[in-house]
Parts: sequence; C-alpha cells; structure tokens
Amino acid sequence: MLRQEGSEIIMMKNDLYLRALRGETVERPPVWMMRQAGRYLPEFMALREKYDFFTRCQTPELAAEITVQPLRRFPLDAAILFSDILVVPQAMGIDFKMKESVGPWLDNPIRTAEQVRQIQVPDVDETLGYVFDAVEITLEKLNGAVPLIGFAGSPWTILCYCVEGKGSKAFDLAKKFCYTEPEAAHLLLQKITDTTIAYLKRKVEKGVSAVQIFDSWGGMLSPEDYREFSWQYINQIVEALSEVTKVVVFGKGCWFALEEMAHSKASALGVDWTITPENARKFSGNQITLQGNFDPARLHSSPETIRKMVHEMIRRFGKDRYIVNLGHGILPNIPVENAEAFVNAVVEWRPE
Repeated sequence: MLRQEGSEIIMMKNDLYLRALRGETVERPPVWMMRQAGRYLPEFMALREKYDFFTRCQTPELAAEITVQPLRRFPLDAAILFSDILVVPQAMGIDFKMKESVGPWLDNPIRTAEQVRQIQVPDVDETLGYVFDAVEITLEKLNGAVPLIGFAGSPWTILCYCVEGKGSKAFDLAKKFCYTEPEAAHLLLQKITDTTIAYLKRKVEKGVSAVQIFDSWGGMLSPEDYREFSWQYINQIVEALSEVTKVVVFGKGCWFALEEMAHSKASALGVDWTITPENARKFSGNQITLQGNFDPARLHSSPETIRKMVHEMIRRFGKDRYIVNLGHGILPNIPVENAEAFVNAVVEWRPE
C-alpha cells in the first residue's frame, strides 16, 4: 500500500491492520495493544523519570520516541501515537494537570452553565500543533513500517473528567450535571465534538492511517442515556471522519450499543472482555471488523497460557474482520515477556 508524505510516496511495508479494517481476507489477524507505549516498558519508565506526563505529550520528539518504543521490541502491526485524550480539553482552555498518584486533575471543575458558555472551540493548529508535529516526526521514524493510528476521547468521556475534575469509579457528578443541567451538558458535549472533529481531521491530513475514539466511561450510562449523552456525539465524529479515513470506535462496557454502532459508518468496533466473541459478532450483525478483547489482567498468566488463550480467542472471533487487541489498556505491572508472548501468539498463529 502507498502513502503520501509531502511530495514523497512511502510504501507501507505492513498493511495488515488496514486490510482488516477494510474487511479483506487476511492470512492472520493484525495485532496491537492499547497503551502499548506505556509504563510496562523500562525504556518508557526511563523517560518518565526525566519528564512529567504532559511534557512528554507536548514535546513532539519525546512523543514520537515513545510511540515507536514498543515497535522496537515486538512485531506489532500498528503504532498508536503517544498522547492523551485530555489534550483536547486543554486546547479548549480547561487546564488539566496530571497529579502523581491521583491521575487527571482539574482545579476548577466545570459545574455551571456559565462555565460551559465561556469555553471556546479553539483553532487546533494554534493549540494542538505539537501533536501534529509529533505525527510528522513519528511517520519519519516509522518510514512506512506499519500504519500510525491517531486517537481522541469520546465527548462523554472527556465531559466526565471536566465535570468530576478527576477520575472516578462512577462519575456521579458528571451524570448529575447531565441530568440537572441538560442544556449546558449538551452544549459542552457539542463543543468537545466540534474540537475533536477538527483535531482528528488535522491528524489525518498530517498522515495517520486511521483514528480511534475511546469511550472509556460509556458503560457508566444506561442504554437510553448512552444514546443521548454519548453515542450521538461519537456518531457525529464518525460521520465527519469516515469521509477521510477509517474510524474505530471503542466503548468500554458498551456491548449494549454494538448493534447501533454497527449500523454507523465506523470501520471497526472495539470490545472489552465482558462479552464473548460469539455475542460480539451476533450483536454487531457479523458484518463489521471487531477489535479486542483479551482481559489485560490475563497478561499476568504464564506465556504458554497466554499463547493458548490468544489462539482460542482468534478461533472464536475468526481470522477475518478481526484485529487482536486487549479489552482495555495494558497494565503497568505486566512483565515485558508476557506482552511479547501476547504479540508473538498472534504473529505465529496459522489456520488449523
């Protein structure tokens, strides 16, 4: 497959991931891992000791280096740009920090309609240029080895952090805000959506081969509320981006929405480990590429057990219209050799 980079045409050496997104017949399913550039890698931890989280995100050379680190170790079929979903609200003037031992932190959470009205939809080139620079540097490093995935958080997931001001087990304050201030909530969701569309479109223009939308907290909502406060905004992004690239939607805990998602213009749907491969296929109508769904905690198992479980997972999903991945991000305490066993189990897999 060919990819344009400026005036230069780059040959994509491994396009297995893109072929799976297109629903083509493949010799084996592709594999990558959510959070594959992360804390389980000692080389990532070395950079973490030197630079704080958002410095790593906002320094294009560091973000590019972190993106390619796992590809030096493992025969992965795709890279995903190192960044964070919270760069979008930061660009909108919502001043998130990353607190040690706490995670995302906002000194002044969004709790009123007036605060929402004051939030601006930014010029993404002015506020997120460092991400686009990181895309360009990463593509130079990859030199067509594998596709590069860009990503963003779903508007609902970002709203959760903006209203709660930090992580939460239930995001009760975010839900309360939506139910007591629905007009303000929908205005905030629309502003996040508009910013996200511009952001992802610019990533595509810079050269990413596909984009993924992470709805980490969609499963907190009832099916009806999910449609109102999450899916309608994700679908706006899918509609806008599907005109220029392949779009993957991953909703953690959102098995109940698979049928509706499958009727969108998304090219693939991510699923977590709480649904069987058979039901994931059934609920999505057997017509769309699925991605997932190995329990990240299962990477604590022995390499041989991991290998057997991965082969069984592929058998149950089927090799076509399937991308092997975890059901959420890799955990920081996973042994590197176990992550390697996961990837190698896919690469070595052959039809029975």
